[in-house]
Amino acid sequence: MFRKNLKKDPELFQNVSEGLKRLYRNKLFPLEDTYRFHDFHSPALEDADFDNKPMVLLVGQYSTGKTTFIRHLMEQDFPGMRIGPEPTTDSFIAVMHGEQDGVIPGNALVVDPKKPFRKLNAFGNAFLNRFMCAQMPNAVLESISIIDTPGILSGEKQRISRGYDFAAVLEWFAERVDRIILLFDAHKLDISDEFSEVIRALKNHEDKMRVVLNKADQISTQQLMRVYGALMWSLGKIINTPEVVRVYIGSFWAQPLLVPDNRKLFEAEEQDLFLDIQSLPRNAALRKLNDLIKRARLAKVQAYIISSLKKDMPSVFGKESKKKELIANLGETYHRIEKEHQISPGDFPNLVKMQELLNAQDFTKFVALKPKLLEAVEDMLANDIARLMAMVRQEEAAMPSQIVKGGAFEGVMTGPFGHGYGEGASEGIDELEWVVGRDKPTYDEIFYTLSPINGKVSGATAKKEMLKSKLPNTVLGKIWKLADVDKDGLLDDDEFALANHLIKVKLEGHELPAALPEHLIPPSKRGSSLEA
Repeated sequence: MFRKNLKKDPELFQNVSEGLKRLYRNKLFPLEDTYRFHDFHSPALEDADFDNKPMVLLVGQYSTGKTTFIRHLMEQDFPGMRIGPEPTTDSFIAVMHGEQDGVIPGNALVVDPKKPFRKLNAFGNAFLNRFMCAQMPNAVLESISIIDTPGILSGEKQRISRGYDFAAVLEWFAERVDRIILLFDAHKLDISDEFSEVIRALKNHEDKMRVVLNKADQISTQQLMRVYGALMWSLGKIINTPEVVRVYIGSFWAQPLLVPDNRKLFEAEEQDLFLDIQSLPRNAALRKLNDLIKRARLAKVQAYIISSLKKDMPSVFGKESKKKELIANLGETYHRIEKEHQISPGDFPNLVKMQELLNAQDFTKFVALKPKLLEAVEDMLANDIARLMAMVRQEEAAMPSQIVKGGAFEGVMTGPFGHGYGEGASEGIDELEWVVGRDKPTYDEIFYTLSPINGKVSGATAKKEMLKSKLPNTVLGKIWKLADVDKDGLLDDDEFALANHLIKVKLEGHELPAALPEHLIPPSKRGSSLEA
């Protein structure tokens, strides 16, 4: 058992991971243990939960391309992988980094203290026989781990019992992963009963949720718009939040596009999704901190609920009838605690689920409220978390922004197939001629109508011409800064042509560069700009 150290001295931490472990062990665990948090909500956390790499959980109906998606990311088959149109993946597979290819079965996995899966033991043999870890040496897996899940069933198939609580297992993973990716097939958008139940089980983790509309290259643009609209409508009915879930559209495998009309859209979407996944290691400490805060808030509410029920129980007679009455009136207890302790209604556990769990509990063994335990958690939330937050920022700043490397992530980083290569401000990047020179005769005609003095036009004169683009002043101001290469407050014919080229770049929907790329510097200025 963890040591119950509740002293109020400021905690000193070496790093965020060690700080989270100590705060949980010394301040939050005693409160959870006393008020049976682990029986009602989630098993106790272990050191491996704080040390493990960021995890990505893939969820979707069968044949939506979950396993193929993992293979696409890693560009390598993994042990135990099976792909097909029928429900092939019938197991939870944790795809993790290892020195050699191999499979660790579930029963062996839940006794390994270095893996964050020990508490899955509670789901029993029916689940453990359907759980394994695929280990392999792969560059992508050096930074993240990926959890492949059984395809969610539809129609008659979903009535066949799995032998374990599928939604509860997914909820367990959802609490511990950094990103949940829901995969949909553009051809079959029907959301089965089991899938609806699963999405609702992930309800408290919308911040981790992303949606991928896969196989979108198999339909036309018009059909894709309709499918996207239908998907958003269906999700809106299940995920009851005002924010719209981020949806990525594409074809996530290494095969030719069947309908190539939307190639640019798919490339941009894939790039955005990859950047989202690449940000996970950098944001992992913040995610763990955020999950600990969520857990602490729920543990406080649990303590108030259990101690309130204990207080209302009779000491001698009528215990069973009083227990039934308290469970039936649990909503009133919620309301009273909410008012008494100024707790947000959103912090309370699901009422129906709580009533079911309370039926199996012995109320006489519940513990009265212990203010010291609550004070320790309040102190953790008010003081220790703020200090850890500062350390999170320092650790983030020290990490590279794109830490996930290898596999499909390498193919879109650099070179002619990098996203946006040869477009917008990058146009002409590998050409010998100055790309602005192509349209310079047109720009020169305008330049000489502005009556240049000593071969240059003033800012006021150039401004009148540039305003014709109707771009906002903030954008035109940035273009002026980039185009005035020699910083003399005037534009010569080359700089004027460059300004018009950057206006064209912006009007075509591309972003302006933060600094002028070398290939856009006018040849007449290249020596002087380098000296400056």
